[in-house]
Amino acid sequence: MQLDRTIAPSYRIIRSIHLPEAETVTLDNGIALHAINIGEQPVVRLECIFEAGTWYESQPGASYFAIKMLPEGTVSRSSAGISEAFDYVGAFTEMTHSADRSGIVVYCLARFLPEVLPLVQELIASATFPEKEWEDLSNITLQNLRVNQEKNAFLATRYLRSSLFGSEHPYGRSQSEEQINQLSREAAQAHYEQHIRNSRYRIILSGQVGQSEIGLVNQYLGQIQGLLPPTEADAALTGLPAGASTELVEKADSLQSSIRVGKPLFTRKHPDYFRLLVTNEILGGYFGSRLMKNIREEKGLTYGISSSVVTLRHAGYFTIGTDVKKEFTQQTLDEIRKEIQVLQTQPVPDDELQNVKNFMAGEFAGSLNTAFEVADRQKILLLDELPADFFEQYINQIHATTAEDILQMANQYLPVDDMTEVVVGGK
Repeated sequence: MQLDRTIAPSYRIIRSIHLPEAETVTLDNGIALHAINIGEQPVVRLECIFEAGTWYESQPGASYFAIKMLPEGTVSRSSAGISEAFDYVGAFTEMTHSADRSGIVVYCLARFLPEVLPLVQELIASATFPEKEWEDLSNITLQNLRVNQEKNAFLATRYLRSSLFGSEHPYGRSQSEEQINQLSREAAQAHYEQHIRNSRYRIILSGQVGQSEIGLVNQYLGQIQGLLPPTEADAALTGLPAGASTELVEKADSLQSSIRVGKPLFTRKHPDYFRLLVTNEILGGYFGSRLMKNIREEKGLTYGISSSVVTLRHAGYFTIGTDVKKEFTQQTLDEIRKEIQVLQTQPVPDDELQNVKNFMAGEFAGSLNTAFEVADRQKILLLDELPADFFEQYINQIHATTAEDILQMANQYLPVDDMTEVVVGGK
């Protein structure tokens, strides 16, 4: 039988999902271990998560260098020795850093946990910050920053966050050459001592995890005594810039402009979070969004444009981003404003709203295919202290959103006069 491509395939609307729960165990030294046993392959991911991000810095840049220096040398191993030890068992490691937290992530076969866990314990307990490796990391960081500073998109995103939160706020602060050059090795070591080595952290172990693996984690990471509760960061978003602003960074040699539009918002705990997600999806959250149809498909001003709701621990923000030829910059900004205003004045047609709901539900369900994807969702629940059924309610809340809700959200949270606009390139 020949396939009739004019007829859309049938589909089933996803109405519910079930997220496997994490088993929480308190190790001998008080550290919380969250175990997520799911997956068919004998692979595990170990995450040690420290309250040690930019929020906790006494000197700008200290948190980034503190976590990145952990695998650069310990009391008993050199940087090369640490790399060889992890490579010998085929383990992949990553040191993560954000404004809120920093962490150690290790992927390995479950049977190699007895070799991997002592190495992780060593990084946490006895990092030495050797001088040569410190200089190498500083130079690499400087070189990467100089490369990124030539990219309009990088600068536009950085300027937007600085405009929204303030250049000295943890969510608005960015690396600079001056900051990197002024940061002392001693300041990064002090951050390590206070917020990593001597502070109680959380562990998430996901994959094929049983009592044997939990016992191994307790054996190696649960015996370090004298760890103190994490330092409480001041969650007050004080000193934020007042109102919207417009920032133009001229680059005469640039053929394109990077556009960022946005405003501060809220966290996942806000009662309007889910309804605003649907509003954002319609505006610019997926390939069939209104911004894409107008600015890419109809007018051909860009290869891509998107909007998103970014959530951090203590705040969030809304952003729209795209890259266009310089001569299309103002026209693109005008079309962005127009699409927001249409969303504020005209109810979303039923078929469009239902398509978006179906897409969001399907995309969410499709993001739970692997053990580590499930662990990523559970990690959000744990770190943001959300209800256990938060993601199970996701589908219900999405389907419950109405056209009237969209009008309300667009008017309440996306007024065009409150938006900050950043253009890097020119108009």
